[in-house]
Amino acid sequence: MYAQASPYDEPVPNLLDVVRNPIAAIAARWTPAPRTLRRATGSALIMSVFIIVTGAAVRLTSSGLGCDTWPKCSDESLYATSEMGVHGAIEFGNRMLTYVLSAAVGWAIVAARSTEPRRRCLSRLAWAQFWLVMGNAVIGGVTVLTGLNPYSVAGHFLLAVALLTVATLTWLRSREGDTPPRPLVGGSVRQLVQGLALVTGALIIVGTVVTGAGPHAGDSSDVPRMPVDWRTVTQIHAALAWIVVVGTLALWLVLRAFDAPAGPRQRTRELFLVLLAQGVIGYAQYLTELPEILVGLHLLGSALVWVAVLRLLLSLRERGLPAGTTAPSTDRARLPAPAQSAPDQPATAASNR
Repeated sequence: MYAQASPYDEPVPNLLDVVRNPIAAIAARWTPAPRTLRRATGSALIMSVFIIVTGAAVRLTSSGLGCDTWPKCSDESLYATSEMGVHGAIEFGNRMLTYVLSAAVGWAIVAARSTEPRRRCLSRLAWAQFWLVMGNAVIGGVTVLTGLNPYSVAGHFLLAVALLTVATLTWLRSREGDTPPRPLVGGSVRQLVQGLALVTGALIIVGTVVTGAGPHAGDSSDVPRMPVDWRTVTQIHAALAWIVVVGTLALWLVLRAFDAPAGPRQRTRELFLVLLAQGVIGYAQYLTELPEILVGLHLLGSALVWVAVLRLLLSLRERGLPAGTTAPSTDRARLPAPAQSAPDQPATAASNR
């Protein structure tokens, strides 16, 4: 009598292979549903926005040197103590959020690697987030060790924006397939959107100069500022913002006039609304001498504006739906194929499988 093989008899994983490449070991035994992949990449995106907001909170509460060294919080302690007060707690708490961000990025990496069919571009984008997190942690340490030098602070923020960029692209790519991109609009419209993206990037960079020259140094002590006139650079920042707003409005009118697909039109409307809200906050903080709460909201708005620009940029083409989208959204464990019946095996045994 022949022993019947069950499709649920999974082989014991090789522990050496698991230790050597745990992500590949997981990918060999688990395939995420499309919804799980979107949630994984979306969690990394949400955390990349959140870490920008909490970093702003550290700065605006003058807690930038709450932990006065790095990688430890002080020369005597790895973590914040009660003697460091609320500033130490805020700065150390922001450092701990890096581990939460790393966990979210790690989930995105595992989900992207485990997707079937394998999507190497998506895996590379997810891994790029990991290296950006590590690089920004080092720059954050340099910022503390240099006493909140405004240029290292600006670099710290810009690298966070780079992480936000890659996280957004990973999330957007997880929602579409890998077929060759098919343009949905003409070349002139694509050039206009690309120009908007470049001006928005310049707007964000100039914003770091506004911050580096402005009154919120990040600590209650005497911290050097960028040697530029704060009001002049603020006016340049506002001019760039108006260029983006007018360009977005013009883009919406063009798309509407030529009956463009719904996707680009919807993304343009969303960008315009976010820009209006950001503009209101920007002028309000300028006229009220930069209250902390409005500055924090403005930094959140800058992150949302950039995400909206990237969504608009990728909405100008389509790449189909990801594989398995129409399948039930349930994660599937990878099981070995049922063993084939031996030629001389009784028919009753084969029929019981």
